[in-house]
Amino acid sequence: MADGIMKKLPEDVVIYILLRLAVKSLMRFNCISKTCYTLIKSSTFVNLYLYRTTTSKDEFILFKHCFEHERNRYKTILSFLSGDDDDDDDYFNPIIQDLDVTHLKSNNNFNLDQFIGPCHGLIAMMDSVTTILINPSTRNYRLLPPDQFIGCEKDHYRSIQNVGFGYDSIANDYKVIRISIIYMTDRDDYPEEMDTIVDIYDLSVDCWRKLDDGVIQQLSMFYCVSCSQMFYRGICHWVASQDIDGNIDEYVILCFEMSTEIFHSLKIPEPCHLIYGTGCKLMLLQDSLTLIYHPYPEPVIADEKDFIDIWVMKDYNVYESWIKKYTIRGLQIDFPLAIWKGYLLLYQSGSGCLKSYNLNSNVVKELSFHGVPQSFRVIGYKDSLTSIPRENEHTTQVHKF
Repeated sequence: MADGIMKKLPEDVVIYILLRLAVKSLMRFNCISKTCYTLIKSSTFVNLYLYRTTTSKDEFILFKHCFEHERNRYKTILSFLSGDDDDDDDYFNPIIQDLDVTHLKSNNNFNLDQFIGPCHGLIAMMDSVTTILINPSTRNYRLLPPDQFIGCEKDHYRSIQNVGFGYDSIANDYKVIRISIIYMTDRDDYPEEMDTIVDIYDLSVDCWRKLDDGVIQQLSMFYCVSCSQMFYRGICHWVASQDIDGNIDEYVILCFEMSTEIFHSLKIPEPCHLIYGTGCKLMLLQDSLTLIYHPYPEPVIADEKDFIDIWVMKDYNVYESWIKKYTIRGLQIDFPLAIWKGYLLLYQSGSGCLKSYNLNSNVVKELSFHGVPQSFRVIGYKDSLTSIPRENEHTTQVHKF
């Protein structure tokens, strides 16, 4: 009966109605109407849904945090949170059941945990071994095969510096990138840096490959900051320190273009060059590349470091367009996470509590969400129907949580 009713309506009216529904509701329509099922599964509708007009009320937060469930073994939890625009206290509520990301079995080194996206609604979650691509709306996921790094000798080992995930618009493919340093231990077990390698995973091919040595030669002068990655305008960005004449000199933004597979760097504001005692984090503020320059947490914040500056690049790749949007004093941040809805800075406290700072009212609020310190990651997210590509029957499978 429902199918007959849908067939009587003009298709553009049906599309208009369906575009206003959440993914959870659309999944119910799949079960009651063949007409809706065919329409919702079509690439045309998926793209329309991805780029539909939305408001801030359509956005929610993906909050990744960890809990210790065995000695030195940690469970990774993904929470879905929403705030009420009418609530002056910016209170957050879980909107659906938490997701237990069972494949991620972190140890206590959470600097290796990565949480990247969204890219067309897809999220990449990684630890030192495992990479999972997830569509949080449909709860579909795909476990990527491990890269096949094998040291030339048993005294060689790899240290993953940083990773990235994004979309290659020319090849129409998603890619994962790993930047690693190869070390060799000498007779005294002292690590000696030997080489930098870059591994690329092409989702459509379902395998890893190494980037040409000529392309990555320039990487020898950059050292990426952990958990600083962001995909923006088809480019992976990391905060990196730059080695000039053998000395770690200043911060820059290291960039990798997914389509051309070429590295380059962006300059950051000169007041943010100091790398000792301070950290940098990349975010988006009103769809502009944003840099948070903050002191490392200390028992007592020294006067000369008692600040957090938020810089916005108004015109992308134009150094002169950097402007200092906010300066915050007296706020001790263990790890900045995201700026939500353009005014709410979310950050992690040293005790393992999620907190918010209202950039408009200067109000600090402790939120009722906790976890192991250093394990927090936050991403702003909107519903998406994007499917996780799978080339053929030999490609790693897409599963459902």
